Amino acid sequence: MVSDMNSALRKQILDAFNFRHACKSFNAEKKIAEEDFSFILESARLSPSSFGFEPWKFLVIQNPVLREKIKPVCWGAQGQLSTASHFVIILARKESGMHYGSPYIQDHMRTVSHLPDDVIKMKGDFYRDFQTSDFKLTESPRAMFDWSCKQTYIALGNMMSVAAQIGIDSCPMEGFDREKLEPILVEEGLLDTTEFGVSVMVAFGYREHAPYPKTRHSEEAVIEWH
Repeated sequence: MVSDMNSALRKQILDAFNFRHACKSFNAEKKIAEEDFSFILESARLSPSSFGFEPWKFLVIQNPVLREKIKPVCWGAQGQLSTASHFVIILARKESGMHYGSPYIQDHMRTVSHLPDDVIKMKGDFYRDFQTSDFKLTESPRAMFDWSCKQTYIALGNMMSVAAQIGIDSCPMEGFDREKLEPILVEEGLLDTTEFGVSVMVAFGYREHAPYPKTRHSEEAVIEWH
């Protein structure tokens, strides 16, 4: 019985991965139910991150006027901004927050993770060595920001995967001019560039057209066992 349930679950998950594709435009008349989108956002909030420090923030852009305002600088989202049920800009924390000595890191360990002082000291030392020696993230602010951006893609992947499992389409997008987009978000009061930068965007909704068949390399081409 357990084996049969696991087999059915595996098939359900792989069916969802085959269902998912980068939807270039959506059926603008179909909207995602509030409880379904809350479920997608919760998968992002619960996503893993390096040392558990959650270097992200999620801006859900539903205002049609704002969507039109950012559209000229988001060349990869021309079809999605006008048609998506929900549109999310994912922000990544910069060096000011992610540096091992930052107030954000200390506060996270103390008030979010509720760690005792001795564990804060031990974890903080590991984190400092990781940043300064193992990954050399303190060499430049860009290195730290890029590291944060990489982690936001874990949340991005989880959001798209769970969306597919409940029949909701998505499209991740890097097609934007960060230097032009961020001032717009600052002007709207949505971004503090001393703390965050734009990492990636993702649109959700229901497909308007059937996608092309999914193509991927074979297992043999991308997986090695040793």
